[in-house]
Amino acid sequence: SFKRQAFLSNFYRGNKKGLLGKRTKTENTENTSTKLENSSPQKTPASKNCGKNSSNYWLMKSEPESRLEKGVDVKFSIEDLKAQPKQRACWDGVRNYQARNFLRAMKLEEEAFFYHSNCKQPGIMGLMKIVKEAYPDHTQFEKSNPHYDPSSKEDNPKWSMVDVQFVRMLKRFISLDELKTCHQAHKATGGPLKSMALFTHQRLSVQPLTQEEFDFILSLEETEPS
Repeated sequence: SFKRQAFLSNFYRGNKKGLLGKRTKTENTENTSTKLENSSPQKTPASKNCGKNSSNYWLMKSEPESRLEKGVDVKFSIEDLKAQPKQRACWDGVRNYQARNFLRAMKLEEEAFFYHSNCKQPGIMGLMKIVKEAYPDHTQFEKSNPHYDPSSKEDNPKWSMVDVQFVRMLKRFISLDELKTCHQAHKATGGPLKSMALFTHQRLSVQPLTQEEFDFILSLEETEPS
């Protein structure tokens, strides 16, 4: 289709080689649990966990350091997103049913934290927003792609992606260690991060955030690192 061809050409250098693999290490560790998950989108916990608000918030993980997967460098940092035309890119390569269902639950203009993962210092770098709702991920059909899925058919695709656009860098980097400290404290006090998915479903590369969680994390940029 024209849409698919446009992505293959427009994003070949920046996304197809950069974005396509950035979530795999996180999700390959989930292979066992993935098989137990139901692929039906209507059974996703997305609507249960974060459907109460008219606007949802997200945390999306990407690898900022070079790592080859089947000969393809899967690095894609927030700086790489900023360097894209219109600072916009497709978020492809998700191969976990629960993470995919979260992608399918996303709506236009919803905000997401860009999280650097599988690196020396993991944590939240900045903000992006959803600029195109879920549609078929072209990488599932490409035999030369690390995320090729021979069981997925073009008339019934298994995997979806969204388009994201850079919004801004946070005023400071918020590390995983700092978030973990808050999470541990909030478990005892009932604070905003007491049930944060980053710690309760840590392998997921696409995670929902409540408005309370989102607002608290955003407030941390105004403070000195703990």
